[in-house]
Amino acid sequence: MAATAVRYLRSVGAATTADRPPLEALPRPDLRAVRDDERLPVEPGEFRRVLGHFASGVTVVTAHDTDGPTGFACQSFASLSLDPPLVAFMVARTSTTWPRIARAGAFCVNILGAGQGPLCRGFAVSGADKFAGVAYEDAPATGSPLLGSVPAWIDCRVHAVHTGGDHLIVVGRVEALGAAEEGEPLLFHQGVFGRFSR
Repeated sequence: MAATAVRYLRSVGAATTADRPPLEALPRPDLRAVRDDERLPVEPGEFRRVLGHFASGVTVVTAHDTDGPTGFACQSFASLSLDPPLVAFMVARTSTTWPRIARAGAFCVNILGAGQGPLCRGFAVSGADKFAGVAYEDAPATGSPLLGSVPAWIDCRVHAVHTGGDHLIVVGRVEALGAAEEGEPLLFHQGVFGRFSR
């Protein structure tokens, strides 16, 4: 059928794709979150130093893919929406853990308590067996690792992923969550762990 159509077009003098020179592909656009003329004159070390004055809680984001449990320490976590219930965390584009979480399509945010600094440090190391000696169970909705003795946890499915410079902004839809009745948070401020005092 196609050959017949090509013969007919040629017989009436119409150009066919076979008669045209091949088209050159357009150049791929430069992908970047911030244009060069939008960059602020801020030195990265100074940026990190000043923002270190913002005290934050500390979490471990975990998932379970076909290769087993995975996770990383994360202080850039926040609640995002009540309706629907959404949370967000930020992860470096260079992270080797993020592709595994993305493949799993789900994750559990384990909010660390005071005294769990060593647990956080274990999950901040790249390339190590982060789950060696770490007790966990399956979170109820997604099966992601829910770490033992954490004061609170949020079980999520990946809802959306946005670019944010050299990081990704991952939005999770909350499927289940829970918290202990008592427990003080682990805080991070100016590069050290601290405690909340009332």
